[in-house]
Amino acid sequence: MRKMKVALPLVLVLGLVMVGCAKPPQADIDAAKQSLDAARAAEASDYANDSLKAAEDAQAALDNELKAQEQKFALFRSYKHATELAADVKTKAEKAAEDARAAKQKAKDEASALMTESKAALDEAKAMLDKAPKGKGTQADLEQMKADLATAESQLAEADTAFNSEKYLDAKSKAESAKTTANNVKTAVEQAMEAKKMMGKK
Repeated sequence: MRKMKVALPLVLVLGLVMVGCAKPPQADIDAAKQSLDAARAAEASDYANDSLKAAEDAQAALDNELKAQEQKFALFRSYKHATELAADVKTKAEKAAEDARAAKQKAKDEASALMTESKAALDEAKAMLDKAPKGKGTQADLEQMKADLATAESQLAEADTAFNSEKYLDAKSKAESAKTTANNVKTAVEQAMEAKKMMGKK
């Protein structure tokens, strides 16, 4: 009986020591970090910012939990919640990477279509400008429209460069600007032609 009384506290102490020897779930922590790095490499900051923020917030929660456990007396540390948080980071980071890949593909398709539309609009605007009414008071307007089309052509070239560099959001922006400029010139020429027609009827 006396031996049992001595053994019981010893078992309790050993149990506390074993709990106190709990270590951070390093494999899970590393996996979470790798997933987050992969999401950033997939350009989630550009194409899936909300999903990336969710993963980064989860990482911050994990960091805080690990820090809280480190500040505890060794015998009272527990990393069960940290393991759960690491799994949450991994899940959210993988979603961010997946969302980024899907959004990037969509941006690529949209940029490609816009570039095609912009090129067609630019060619049409150039052809219309050649037919624009010429005469007294029109020279300055024509020169401005030529300058605008040169700008659009430059924007389209920049869009092409961005597209080839896989900067699809930038390519979309440049192509959209080129298309808008070309369409504005087309509208201006159409208005000038209509005005001349109306004057001819008087």
